[in-house]
Amino acid sequence: MDEFDQKMEISEQPQEEIVEKIPGRDVYETVSSLVSALLVVVLVFTFLVRLMGVSGPSMIPTLQDGDRLLVVNSLVWSLGYEPKQGDIVVLNKTTVEHLGGVAIVKRVIATAGQTVDIDFNLGQVYVDGELLDEDYINDYTYREEGTVFPLTVPEGEVFLMGDNRNHSNDSRDSSLGTVDTRLLIGKAVFLVFPGRDYLTEQREFGRIGLLQ
Repeated sequence: MDEFDQKMEISEQPQEEIVEKIPGRDVYETVSSLVSALLVVVLVFTFLVRLMGVSGPSMIPTLQDGDRLLVVNSLVWSLGYEPKQGDIVVLNKTTVEHLGGVAIVKRVIATAGQTVDIDFNLGQVYVDGELLDEDYINDYTYREEGTVFPLTVPEGEVFLMGDNRNHSNDSRDSSLGTVDTRLLIGKAVFLVFPGRDYLTEQREFGRIGLLQ
């Protein structure tokens, strides 16, 4: 190999890239990422979901007093969602001032156009003439609260009841009645942290998960 070939071989060897490290750059990128993540969380909990607590026994056994729930904001409904039969929803506190002025959680029993009838002697609930299979309730529906049945739910409204039927103030109460869907805060979808069971006084962490 002559001198010219040796020079060519040396020149073709890869050169190391020298990158100048700017002081504080790593810290800046880390802080920037954290701020961006925090902003996303704030936006999500402002416009999409919110964390709310259950107060009272009206939804036992599905929900316990002190449960923390993830609630899909009603603003999402403008994207096409509407409350459905069986959904667990949260009412705005201004709709129930006579019940203590706090937001309350109930289950959708019937939606607009459906007819609700209750046989208080047998404790049975009918929607459009069909007996509901309510495996989520704590007891049968014996408690009357003034609303006259059968009742057809008006357009844009829902009929709500608590799962703890004889310990719940809800749409059976003539002073509340059916509720305008625009007055709902949102739909409860996930149990984040359990309150204490009303019988055992223990927290059952196995309950954490999607709400049915």
